[in-house]
Amino acid sequence: MLTIEDLNQYYGESHTLWDLGLEAPEGVVTCLMGRNGVGKTTLLKCIMGLLPIRSGRIAFAAAELNRLPAERRAPLGIGYVPQGRQIFPLLTVEENLKIGLVANPRRPRQVPEFIFELFPVLKTMLKRRGGDLSGGQQQQLAIGRALVLEPRLLILDEPTEGIQPNVVREIGRVIRRLNQEQIDWVREQTAIVREIGVAVQRLNRERGMTVLLVEQKLPFARWVAQRFCIVDKGRAVATGVMGELNDGLVRQYLTV
Repeated sequence: MLTIEDLNQYYGESHTLWDLGLEAPEGVVTCLMGRNGVGKTTLLKCIMGLLPIRSGRIAFAAAELNRLPAERRAPLGIGYVPQGRQIFPLLTVEENLKIGLVANPRRPRQVPEFIFELFPVLKTMLKRRGGDLSGGQQQQLAIGRALVLEPRLLILDEPTEGIQPNVVREIGRVIRRLNQEQIDWVREQTAIVREIGVAVQRLNRERGMTVLLVEQKLPFARWVAQRFCIVDKGRAVATGVMGELNDGLVRQYLTV
């Protein structure tokens, strides 16, 4: 679905991404991981055409993206939710969602109903301004805006960032089989964070959507993703199925 080969990117004379390779297979949730400042967001901006690359190859499905301007990438079927959400605070929820439709005039000019099935709160707040929503609700709106085009690939840059627990509850649930044994763990998170995770899983499972996710929270990443790619100092240093993300890799590349 998404293939990146030997990607090099510079900020001025500073070499940021070094011969980076990444594969996001079709129908799979892949989590891009790494400490702050290692190049994860830079990589996403290169994929979307928001930053120029010096060399390498970016391909989405049958399309070569290297020479395509940013405005021609979303219509190919790529939805992008940037870090910090970047909704329009003075526009209503409905207006924010409809702005996403502009990216591809060939699509129907209405918001797909499945977005309100994923995030019911948005339907109840259509006439409210985006800036009046909570941080978690704004994140749901940002994801909904990316989904109005019904993309084949959804790119999410730290969707749980800035969502702090205020009504905290314990959720005991068997989440995932890791390393061939059942692990039952208890998460303390807001209902909105859990809802975002469930939405990602549903998009992947029910709609076959490919997802590339940047995420710092290890339990969340393990919950929603099937594959991982770790970036360190601008290089891809480890990749595999999520069950292969062992304690050694976590200590070496992810812990602070």
